[in-house]
Amino acid sequence: MRDGWSTAGAPPRARSGGALMAARTLSRVAGTPLWSQLLADLRRRLDQDEFGAAFPGELALVAEYGVSRHTVREAVRRLRDEGVVVAGRGRSPRRAEPAEIEQPLGEIYSLFSAVEATGRVQRSVVRTLDVRADGVVAARLGLEESTPLVHLERLRLADAEPLAVDRVWLPERLAAPLLEVDFARTGLYAEYATRCGVRVTGGSERIRAVVPGVAESVLLGTPPDVAAFAIDRIGLAGGVAVEWRQTLVRADRFSVTARFSARDGYRMGGAS
Repeated sequence: MRDGWSTAGAPPRARSGGALMAARTLSRVAGTPLWSQLLADLRRRLDQDEFGAAFPGELALVAEYGVSRHTVREAVRRLRDEGVVVAGRGRSPRRAEPAEIEQPLGEIYSLFSAVEATGRVQRSVVRTLDVRADGVVAARLGLEESTPLVHLERLRLADAEPLAVDRVWLPERLAAPLLEVDFARTGLYAEYATRCGVRVTGGSERIRAVVPGVAESVLLGTPPDVAAFAIDRIGLAGGVAVEWRQTLVRADRFSVTARFSARDGYRMGGAS
């Protein structure tokens, strides 16, 4: 069928997942180019995860929508320019994989900054921001067990996709001004330095592979049997412990790397 002809009442044309499908109708009288209508519908279907991990090939889209190959190529080209699909010469288009967020360990890093550096928008859903006592955490910070602590728990998002569950404890005597901060679109370290005069300059981390509990899997949007990385961090300012943090990050968005040389030996690093 050629562009300019109505597909209303057209017989089944295309196969998707092994099942016959009727051609989708695009308006020939609306004044909007067919490629633009096709682009809008493909965006809608991608947003609804209708294609899963696979994206239809050129000929399948021609048959499904009853349009020309030129129309399909223009719509797919724009999806490719937007970074939504990947297509190369002689290869079928496919959905673009989420970009891995990379930041070397062995230096102070902020998950907020690491996400933003990729061009993605980092946003947090604040689940808890209060003052409480926690004897175990206080001991890790070298404090008396009854010491009041500011506790912040966030669900970290990258372009609206769940990335990590982040829980932080800070001494209240240092971090009390942070109780007034909206952490939906700002990083903890920047606010800690600006509002409290506390700059995290070092620390240590331990990284473990774990299977999250059901509630955390739901928050992260992962199947219950998929592993994640658990990161335990002590943050130091001038050699004094000023932060205890536990982060659970999706393993499909996080990788651990190592650097080594004859001069410097072996250094662990990672991406988050």
